[in-house]
Amino acid sequence: MNDFLQQTYYHNTVSDYLISLGIIIIGVLLLKSFKHIFLARIRKWALGTKTHLDDFILQSIDRFVVPAVYFGIIHAGLNYLTLSEKAQNVLRVATTMVITFLFVRLVSSTILLLLRSYVRKQERGEEKVKQLGGLMLIINSVIWIVGLLFLFDNMGYNVTTIVTGLGIGGIAIALAAQNILGDVFNYFVIFFDRPFETGDFIVIDDKSGTVDYIGIKTTRIKSLSGEQLVVANSDLTNSRIHNYKQMMRRRVVFKIGVVYQTSLENVKLIPRLLEGIIKEQHPVEFDRAHFFSYGDSSLDYEVVYYVLSDDYNKYMDIQQAINFRLFEEFQRRGIEFAYPTRTLFMINEGVEAGEEAMLRK
Repeated sequence: MNDFLQQTYYHNTVSDYLISLGIIIIGVLLLKSFKHIFLARIRKWALGTKTHLDDFILQSIDRFVVPAVYFGIIHAGLNYLTLSEKAQNVLRVATTMVITFLFVRLVSSTILLLLRSYVRKQERGEEKVKQLGGLMLIINSVIWIVGLLFLFDNMGYNVTTIVTGLGIGGIAIALAAQNILGDVFNYFVIFFDRPFETGDFIVIDDKSGTVDYIGIKTTRIKSLSGEQLVVANSDLTNSRIHNYKQMMRRRVVFKIGVVYQTSLENVKLIPRLLEGIIKEQHPVEFDRAHFFSYGDSSLDYEVVYYVLSDDYNKYMDIQQAINFRLFEEFQRRGIEFAYPTRTLFMINEGVEAGEEAMLRK
């Protein structure tokens, strides 16, 4: 048996191979025991807390630390053996690749956690978290490029040449895709400056609707008529946007006209009548009602009030109720609404000429 253990294969005895395998097996078993006993208990405790930090730490341990320890155990077992120069190079490259991969994923996850924490503190934060996909795609691309450059540098490649090539290629791509890059840049403007957010009702020129999704290149808006509008981010940031989310109350101005035959008493009564009708509504704040001007075919009144809500349907219900009450009160008092009319005065020129001749005689 001792002779078998001392037999040499590839510069290592059978005993060395068994010890190396034993290091790996014992290390893996200990790590699995640590996961199933210690980490499981901590995970149950973390589920009862309100903060997300402990969840992130446990998730990082499970996704990054544990795999790194697994690889460290395997590396320790293999490193116990006497390896050839070629095998050592392979092990070194594998170690660099694993470290780079785990480090890049850790950095990406940390940035994602910080962004989620920042966004969740804002209004309707959970909805905005869904928009992080496009931003994280760009951030991950940058992180992976830096990680690959680090990997190539440690593998002995000339990174300066690669960076120069990427710079020239990047300029060519930027010139060829100016519009796309402009939309991507404006995505960052929308995300951080927040002129509008998902769920906001906005009006752009003659288009209006509710923001449904904000993407890297385009923003999708669900219009009032039901169809989806897809608008480039550059067009949005270059346009005048009416965002009705910030509107806490709606100012309403409307005019009515009554006929010129209306009595003076009713002409003076109408402003008070309008004020009373508007104050009957809820939630409404009356501002003013005035005899505004003498129109071509009507006596014109201007009314201003505020609807203390940003709901458009609520505003229309209130305006409808006001119109019903106006019609009722005007009908009860015999006040007529004006409509475009024209009075013609006819002169018979033949009769006037005959009368003038008789006078001369």
